[in-house]
Amino acid sequence: MINDNKYLSVTAFNTYIKRKFDVDPYLGQVFITGEISNFRLRPKHQYFVLKDDHSKMDVVMWQSVFAKLPFKLEDGMKVNVRGRISVFQKTGTYQLYVDKMEPDGIGALYQAYEQLKNKLASEGLFDPQYKKPLPMLPKRIAVITSESGAVIKDIITTTRRRFPIAQLVLFPAIVQGDQAADDIVRQIERVNQLGNFDTLIVGRGGGSIEDLWPFNEERVARAIFESRIPVISSVGHETDTTIADFVADQRAATPTAAAEMAVPKLSDVLFSLQNAHERIFNAFHNYLARNQQWLNNIKGSYVFRQPERLYESYVQQLDNLRDRLNNGFQNQLNLDRQRLEKLNYNLRYQSPIRLVQAQNNQLNLLNQRMKAAVYNRFNDKQNQFKKLVNTLEHLSPLKIMGRGYSYVSKDTHVIQRVSDLKVNDQITLGFIDGNATAEIKQIQAKEQD
Repeated sequence: MINDNKYLSVTAFNTYIKRKFDVDPYLGQVFITGEISNFRLRPKHQYFVLKDDHSKMDVVMWQSVFAKLPFKLEDGMKVNVRGRISVFQKTGTYQLYVDKMEPDGIGALYQAYEQLKNKLASEGLFDPQYKKPLPMLPKRIAVITSESGAVIKDIITTTRRRFPIAQLVLFPAIVQGDQAADDIVRQIERVNQLGNFDTLIVGRGGGSIEDLWPFNEERVARAIFESRIPVISSVGHETDTTIADFVADQRAATPTAAAEMAVPKLSDVLFSLQNAHERIFNAFHNYLARNQQWLNNIKGSYVFRQPERLYESYVQQLDNLRDRLNNGFQNQLNLDRQRLEKLNYNLRYQSPIRLVQAQNNQLNLLNQRMKAAVYNRFNDKQNQFKKLVNTLEHLSPLKIMGRGYSYVSKDTHVIQRVSDLKVNDQITLGFIDGNATAEIKQIQAKEQD
């Protein structure tokens, strides 16, 4: 095929090599153990490396295979792989195409179980705070299990024996195989939608981990967690513990134990009711007796025998208060009266009428004084006038002329000296009874000393 005269292309050579790998009977199915390396989750197909201490190989896992893995791939995980060896023609490298994988050392289902348990625990689905209490006296109990298995028979038998008045309703479900998980989830949701049940029992008989695996499915665990009705999980035997057991509100080791958890013993209930009835009756009887005694004590108290004693002290206190009130009122009245009298006195003393009267009296007094003064003044002036008149009368020319004297005037002027006259002057002589005209004939003046 290869000679010095004919050269093959790389593609042709890789195609030849690939064909060799594909037809090799030993490479069509290989079983290899190795450690996962360089794993990075991709949307569809996964590509990683499988290695040991001295070598490594590329691995391809198609989406169809990866989707069925019950556990998560992680770097460092040691796995057992089944697949075929072929060549990636483009690069000429050979690869392992995986069609099955399981963890080395422990089973794949166990690995998936541990991973899911850790995941749901981290989310709090196992937290006791979310556990719902079972009803004490259930009326209707839903059972999700196989209709042909022994589980439903054990539950029916136990329930009829212990609490026959409870109603059991079977919701048949596939409890094993690929369809089991979806069927169980559908029945759990159906019971919750009906909503008229007190308790829900989900279970099946024992089996391998593969048989019990539907109860380790995540969707079953979440359906149990979301159930509004309290769930009792009874899956497998006592040594089998599934994810459903962790999520359920109660876990029963067997179907019989599940029924015993779901219902009480009717005889125990009746016995408890009888005890409760007796306790209530005794308690009520004692209560009545205590209250009767209390009533008798009340009737015998002085409050009812001499009820007036209840308010005697209040009456006396009322009298004291009334006296204090009257005294206080009287004192206040006296104080007010004194204040009123004082105010009245001040008002009268400062009354405008009184002031007007006082001023009027003062005015009259002053008027009288003024009249007296004016009168006295008038009299004084009158007397003074009379004196002056008398004096004037004594000095009057007429008075003097009455005594025989006359006066000489010239040209209406009184002549006092002869020097004022001249000879031939016409003069007038005034007499008491008339005037006379004369002419100066001679003037003789007196000599001066």
